[in-house]
Amino acid sequence: MEGVGGLHHVTCIAADPQENLDFYAGVLGMRLVKRSVNQDDPGTYHLFYADAEGRPGTDLTFFPWPYLPPMREGVGLAVEVALAIPQGSVSYWAGRLARYGVTVRGAQTRFGERCLLLSDPHGLALALVEVQDRPFAPWAESAVPVDFQVRGLHGARIWEASLTRTERFLTQVLGFRRVAEEDGWVRFAAGAGGSGCWLDVYERPLAESGSWGVGGVHHLAWRVRDEAHQAQLRERVAWAGVHPTPAIDRFWFKSVYFREPGGVLFELATDGPGFAVDEDPGQLGTSLVLPPWLQPYRERIEARLPVLRYPPVLDPVAGSG
Repeated sequence: MEGVGGLHHVTCIAADPQENLDFYAGVLGMRLVKRSVNQDDPGTYHLFYADAEGRPGTDLTFFPWPYLPPMREGVGLAVEVALAIPQGSVSYWAGRLARYGVTVRGAQTRFGERCLLLSDPHGLALALVEVQDRPFAPWAESAVPVDFQVRGLHGARIWEASLTRTERFLTQVLGFRRVAEEDGWVRFAAGAGGSGCWLDVYERPLAESGSWGVGGVHHLAWRVRDEAHQAQLRERVAWAGVHPTPAIDRFWFKSVYFREPGGVLFELATDGPGFAVDEDPGQLGTSLVLPPWLQPYRERIEARLPVLRYPPVLDPVAGSG
């Protein structure tokens, strides 16, 4: 059985979209590769940050829903997103984040990897994790020098009421492997493993269920090669007693959604066709892009969205680390 190939993207919930853009494109120096809308709620932006080419596995995305209450931490939710940074760059990032007043929760070594823990302006828990080189397209216009730029998604952490139930689903249905355990966290690897393929699970049988909100993770999307691979895995998910959606055309990829047995919302997302299907690669993220079926409503949609201004390249002293 061919399982999922690692993280495709992670989608989170933000508050003010300009604050979100200022932090991820300005402070973290990621590229806004697609400025679009939530296709199920077109009055809300959907902002995609990734490497310069928007490769699958580098993409952190946000729905800005400022009217929601803060996320309530609990089982059945992802509780942290890990981003990959180059080996030896923790000190650079600690200095940069301090200069911009970012809440840093400390530094740790996890599964042999140095990491810096922080929260974004809306409370999302992040970890910047040092990794060896991995596929990555640097962004020349980033405020962060190439040698320190975020390389993409490293992994995610979830809380579950039952490790046994979730482990059975991950390994028998989606093709994960249990590879390590540390301080109560069990690490699973998708695909070939390595950066971008980790899912860490912590069992909390007595904890309350979590709930979506600002500063939380909405869903974890896992890579599938193409529509045929997606269909095979969708069939296995349905066979396991979980109820997947039909394949949904998101224009830049095809998606299937379901909740794994512990309640975390998962997605199977195809690697293609990719973000350059409707924009010149050099212009990614510079204007509002809508899928064809929403184009007739562009004027109405634009009237409901706040104006976003791309943050300027931060001053050379701060940008140099």
